[in-house]
Amino acid sequence: MSLLHTSRALLSKTSSIARKASTKHNFNIPRSFTNVPTPPDSFKDGKPTLQYAKALPKTFASMTNEQILQFAEMQIPEACRECIVRDIMAVDQIEYDDAMKIFKKIAETNRRGMQIYALPFYTGFGAAFTGGILSVPLVFELNTVNWFNDKFVTAEMPPLEDLERMLEVGSASWSWMEPILGQISFFLLCMQFARSQLQNLGVRPYFNWQRNMRADYLVSQFPQYDAEFLRSYSIIDKIVEPHEMSD
Repeated sequence: MSLLHTSRALLSKTSSIARKASTKHNFNIPRSFTNVPTPPDSFKDGKPTLQYAKALPKTFASMTNEQILQFAEMQIPEACRECIVRDIMAVDQIEYDDAMKIFKKIAETNRRGMQIYALPFYTGFGAAFTGGILSVPLVFELNTVNWFNDKFVTAEMPPLEDLERMLEVGSASWSWMEPILGQISFFLLCMQFARSQLQNLGVRPYFNWQRNMRADYLVSQFPQYDAEFLRSYSIIDKIVEPHEMSD
């Protein structure tokens, strides 16, 4: 069983323990939901002592391995990074700062070709945004309506005195724009419904494919390190820009 799978089982077990915790308990006995022992003098009257508060980890680098594994299972980017860094330390027998330099190379490798993977998303956004903007002059702007009519429709237009207002132009162009816009709207409605059903099934064909491709590539480039740690980090990395990591 892998470390992340072990962490998943531990997280499930500790959640069950937390739910079953009795409301009547000794507040001076600290309750720990991990296998990390808590010093017996950490709490007094149900509140943390000053000495225990001083030991609070304020960075991911200062957390224990068990804490890091649990946060990585929750797909916290910094925890996924820490898993890789500590794996590098163990495999290459180097210190933290040197391992972080190798991790930066791993992070750069994971972003190779990211713009290519993002191209379909940019294309979809660009087409939808452009189509929405162009639909307005194609319906309500006289010169654009006349140009479109001459090139693609060749319908008879009303006299100019009936095209002096924007809504009059829209009334004239609607005879051919209505089928176009109506069909596009119905097509998008069907696609949206189909997408919602895929989401209900937990399927995101292209998104999952490109994410798995990136993860497989990263694992192939660094086979000496734990594959699951690498895949977990690759999967949570954003497409547009890398996650802004805290310490």
